[in-house]
Amino acid sequence: MGFSLEKVLSEIQPLSQAAMREVQEQLDKKLKPPGSLGKLEGLAVRMAGIYGLPFPELSKKAIVMMAADNGVYEEGFNSYPQETSRDLAELAGSGLIAVSVLARHAGARLLVVDVGLKGEVKGSHIVKRKVRAGTANMTKGPAMSGEEALKALAAGFAVTGELVKEGTQVLGMGEVGICNTTTSAAVLAALTGKRPVEVVGGGTGGDTHAYHLKLKAVETALSINKPNPADPLDVLAKVGGLEIAAMTGSCLAAAYYRKPIVIDGFIAGVAALAAARMHPLVKEYLLPSHLSAEKGAWAVLEALQMEPLLLMEMRLGEGTGAALAFNLLDAAVKIYQEMGSFADICYDKIR
Repeated sequence: MGFSLEKVLSEIQPLSQAAMREVQEQLDKKLKPPGSLGKLEGLAVRMAGIYGLPFPELSKKAIVMMAADNGVYEEGFNSYPQETSRDLAELAGSGLIAVSVLARHAGARLLVVDVGLKGEVKGSHIVKRKVRAGTANMTKGPAMSGEEALKALAAGFAVTGELVKEGTQVLGMGEVGICNTTTSAAVLAALTGKRPVEVVGGGTGGDTHAYHLKLKAVETALSINKPNPADPLDVLAKVGGLEIAAMTGSCLAAAYYRKPIVIDGFIAGVAALAAARMHPLVKEYLLPSHLSAEKGAWAVLEALQMEPLLLMEMRLGEGTGAALAFNLLDAAVKIYQEMGSFADICYDKIR
């Protein structure tokens, strides 16, 4: 049976309000002033809404890192070789790159999905779901066809769904793909109406000249392709990336299977925004890990009407922010499950 976006969207359900109320009531009775643990309490309430009660064990976590190359690299503003995308994807299996270290620290499995890298990628940790070997240069026409964007989205949905069926309870998403801050800025501008100059950051270009080339690339891509802001799939196809579309699919899968998914930084946030524009209830399953130092990151969270859990001045991507935030989810559940209440004190005194 093929992937049906319409079917997926039609079956996404809201959070359990009853479970959220029950957890909030219990948190208010804990040994603390009501609300004094701030966002940690909010996380516990959100987890209750997603899972229902009782909470499941959160011991099985996974980060899905989508990997793809981007044709806009041809515009010459990025200082890294394009092969870096493939190198990082392969190195993830060695445990040496940042997300590998942080995922290991969080007790999370790390999967790398080749959804659009150029050339063959080696490693048992690689999930091969290649739609095409990199996108086209979006300054000269659409980055990909609508069918290819849908295939990338379906790949992200399928990989994430398989993890859920294997028992994964907490999901995180990240990416690797040289020039994907450029494509993300273009998607963000198209979806929100922001001017490119408001959301295009320096990225890894390195100097003022490179920045202006990057800004021009986004402006040109939007002008030539005219993506429809009311159709997120059209936006992803015309000015996005295969890895962004795949992460959008991961967000849809999380909502469909009622699991929380932790957004990484700027690029993952743009994918999450695209998913939320496809169905507003998707937002209820999204947990933003941190405020990326990328220029457009604030605009992503503003559009989602969400606040980050962490302020770390990070902008690496890969899923590093998601890995850090996993620890906060564990803490939120432990507070609900293990912290005593004022009733416990009274009982002890009576006894």
